[in-house]
Amino acid sequence: MLRILAVAIFVASALAFAAPAPSPPLLPQSFAGWTQADAPPGPPNAADAAVLHEYGLAQSATATYASAAQRLTVHAWRFADATGAFGAFTFYRQPGMHVESIGREGASFGGHYVFWAGTTVVDATFARPSADEKIALAALASQIPPVGGAAGIPPSLPRYLPAAQLDATSVHYAIGPAAWARMGSQLPASSVDFSQDTEVVTAQYGPAGAQNTLTLLLYPTPQIAGAHRKAIDALAKSSGFATKRAGPLVAVVTGNSQSAQQLLSEVHFNDYVTINHPEGYVPEGAKLYRLLVGITMLAVVLMSSALLLGLFLGGGRALLRILRGKPVSAVSEEEFISLHLGG
Repeated sequence: MLRILAVAIFVASALAFAAPAPSPPLLPQSFAGWTQADAPPGPPNAADAAVLHEYGLAQSATATYASAAQRLTVHAWRFADATGAFGAFTFYRQPGMHVESIGREGASFGGHYVFWAGTTVVDATFARPSADEKIALAALASQIPPVGGAAGIPPSLPRYLPAAQLDATSVHYAIGPAAWARMGSQLPASSVDFSQDTEVVTAQYGPAGAQNTLTLLLYPTPQIAGAHRKAIDALAKSSGFATKRAGPLVAVVTGNSQSAQQLLSEVHFNDYVTINHPEGYVPEGAKLYRLLVGITMLAVVLMSSALLLGLFLGGGRALLRILRGKPVSAVSEEEFISLHLGG
């Protein structure tokens, strides 16, 4: 009976730990004086569904909030990681928006705001202009849980965009053909070849009316990048754009041919930057310190475990002897056999 009970407890515990925790609601009931008035279901726009699928959409929601007579409509999308969230943010950010310091990155035009935080993208529209718009959305962004580990690391490719004359609101990031086509791509998806886990980022450079479009394609290896550059160069001859390869990066510039080569010369690939080690470079001294700390902690744990095990076994045996009416130690019970040979 005891064995059956123990097995049942073990199975119940295993199932409890194995059961996935329910995901928290995507949008809060209230924030900064705004209260959810209604929460209609928010399926993604059919035209955007393929794009959001490429970015790894996990959950979406739509809600209307009220504060006095003011109304706010909010759409939110949660993705599997920060890469998908950043890509979707650049997809929903519209030309002409202004950079905003909301969440991890934000943009606005009039009463329309787009920002992302954690792995969530939020699109918010106020019914009428309000003086506390940014304060309210900052409070909403603060309620989005942060994401740690590899899932919380944004893509590294946008870091390779040259900073000089960059229009930050024009940056778009794609990891699939659907998003690439919606971004107004300069290259056919077949030449990009997203089957190789290719990442693409585009951005505008220079003054209005004389802008260049820089496209960076990141391939898994320099060899794969070199093979695809040949196909892109074949298009360049007929289309009149300039190209360059730097390690696994292929850069393409379209637009003003006079400044194209200057822009290409500013594209570099630093091979010491890696996605696999989000903590960055770790000095050898720090590695040794971590190793010694780990060994010390392991020794303390083993010693403590041995001590507790000894107390449990020894103390349990002594307790059983006491309960049976015997001395704590068995030494006093040792019998001495005498043969009485003295006569």
